[in-house]
Amino acid sequence: MFPQQYTLKNGQQLVIRKAEKQDAAAILACVNKTGTETDFLTFGAEGFPGTIADEEKFINKCQTTGNMLFIVAEAEGQIAGMLAFEGQNRLRLQHSGEFGITLLKEFWGLGIGSRLIELMLVWAKSSGIVRKINLRVRQDNQRAIKLYQKYGFKQEGVITRDYLIDRHFYSVVIMGLAVD
Repeated sequence: MFPQQYTLKNGQQLVIRKAEKQDAAAILACVNKTGTETDFLTFGAEGFPGTIADEEKFINKCQTTGNMLFIVAEAEGQIAGMLAFEGQNRLRLQHSGEFGITLLKEFWGLGIGSRLIELMLVWAKSSGIVRKINLRVRQDNQRAIKLYQKYGFKQEGVITRDYLIDRHFYSVVIMGLAVD
């Protein structure tokens, strides 16, 4: 299933593949840059709270656990974004998990988010484990909500005052999709 190759709307070549241990530093650099480009993430310019060693451990866990997926989108050799799905550990919950997408601003609007979600859905359906995919998205991030709705995700709830940014509270929409 991986890697997958695409031509982006801007003509650049895109490869989506599973994250590898040697990607850890580039992944953190991408994530940390993204934190300076948008307030829709759970972290900002202060950066993602993790080290290269932490990222390597997470990548290894994703590679060895049947209900976890970590894929990166490379445009012309640069990590442009990623999707991570983390399934639950407990037996009664391992069929479900949550995913998140991070994408550098210069690559917004090129269809990369759609490609990442499509591949996650194919992977989930073929995993033999994952049967429910959840996500959290800021209520005012209508662009992302429309993307998720395009793939059948439904709103299942709202958590009020979940984010606090510059003394302003933001609510989060909980969305989910059954994949069986």
